[in-house]
Formats: sequence, structure tokens, C-alpha cells
Amino acid sequence: MTRVGARFLSLLSPQSPRNLHYPPLQAFPQTLTRLFSVISKMDQSSSVANGGGSSAARVSTMSNGGEDNLPAGHFWLSPSSALKIQKGDITRWFVDGSTDAIVNPANERMLGGGGADGAIHRAAGPELRAACYNVPEVQPGVRCPTGEARITPGFRLPTSHVIHTVGPIYDAHSNPEAVLRSAYRNSLRIAKENNVQYLAFTAISCGVYGYPYGEAATVAISSIREFSNDFKEVHFVLFADDIYNVWLDKAKELLQN
Repeated sequence: MTRVGARFLSLLSPQSPRNLHYPPLQAFPQTLTRLFSVISKMDQSSSVANGGGSSAARVSTMSNGGEDNLPAGHFWLSPSSALKIQKGDITRWFVDGSTDAIVNPANERMLGGGGADGAIHRAAGPELRAACYNVPEVQPGVRCPTGEARITPGFRLPTSHVIHTVGPIYDAHSNPEAVLRSAYRNSLRIAKENNVQYLAFTAISCGVYGYPYGEAATVAISSIREFSNDFKEVHFVLFADDIYNVWLDKAKELLQN
């Protein structure tokens, strides 16, 4: 049992009966449910505050000890802004639930799809699809053109907002680099306009869209570097080992040399 849970349950010991309010017997099941809900939330808060829990949901603190003391996936963008690369599930990522956002690699319809897009819609609940449906179409069936970005609440996600952007299909564009860079820049701009301080991306256009990992990582990290004074932390939350390793190597190349 975690320290928080142990401390909370210690209030139930015989040594401290005066500190405990006993509910009516018929309300005990509901009270017990609420009790364990509170314990769970306290444990999660303690885990986050102490750097514990899953890597995808961790609020990492910044070391003041210089580059040699930084974790492998932690890079400085500026004295007050960090880039963090981690493995995990982006649907579970959050920092404070009020100034954080994840970026959804959406399609132009914005109504959900496969991969991370589908996972984000499932985790956010039907409210997200309804909000996306209400985004005005700029042409039939297109709510977010490729390279642009839109923002909605996070609904049932732990993060406060979802920024939806559409990356290019690598073989379908004459200049996929420019379109992918536009997707990152527009996501960063809309986050800044909405006072987001903590932002998490997946690897936009990788996977079924066919963008080579090394080229995609170069565009992603160099685009984020342009906004180095605008966010406290920018994260990449990457599910697969191969993409994570490419992103980590590219960040070392671009940010440590």
C-alpha cells in the first residue's frame, strides 16, 4: 500500500477513535466507496508529485543540475522550457488538468479514426465526437484541412483540452515537410492562444500515413524549438519502441549539439 493510503487508513485504527466520524450503518457501503475513491485520488496525486506512476501521466520536475543530471528524454528548449520524450499512452497523459492539452492526429472529418485518433475519441467519450461534429465544415466533409488545427475540451480525458491537427500522407503531397511543419506550428499556435502551458504530441503522420520516422522527428523537434519560450513543457508521448528511439536520437542531435 502506498504511503498516502496507509496514512489515510491509519485514521481507522483503534488508537484514534475521537478523530473518526462514524456514518450511519446503512450508509456504510456508500461511505466505503467514497473512502477508497479519495484514497485512490490521493495516491495518484502523491505519485505525480513524487515523480511516480506511469511515465505517460507523470509531472516531471526540472533539474537545476545541468545537462549531465537530466533524464535521458529531457532536453532544454530555453532556460524556462523543456522538451520531454517518453513512452506511454497519450490518452492517460496530463499535468494539471487545467493548462494542459494533447494533440490528436486527426483526419479532416474530425470524427475519429484509427490509431491514436480512435483511442483519444474512445477515452474522451461521445462528447468529443459531438463537439467535433459541431466544428464548422470549411468544405463538405472537411472540418480541419490538412496542416491546420482545431481545439476542443478534453471531456473525459484527464487533460483539459484536445488540439486536433491533420498531418500529411507522405506519398500524397509534393512537399510533405512543409505540410507537417504547418501541422505542428498551427497546433503550437492554437495552444499558445488558449494559454496552454503543457502540451503533448504523438508522432504525427507516422504509421499508416507513411512518414519516415527520422524525417518526421526532424520536422517535429525543429518546429517545437521555434516556440521555445511559449510553454513550460512540451512532451512527445510515443507508444512504440522504434519511434521513441528515433525521436530520442534526433533530439540529442538537434538540441545537444
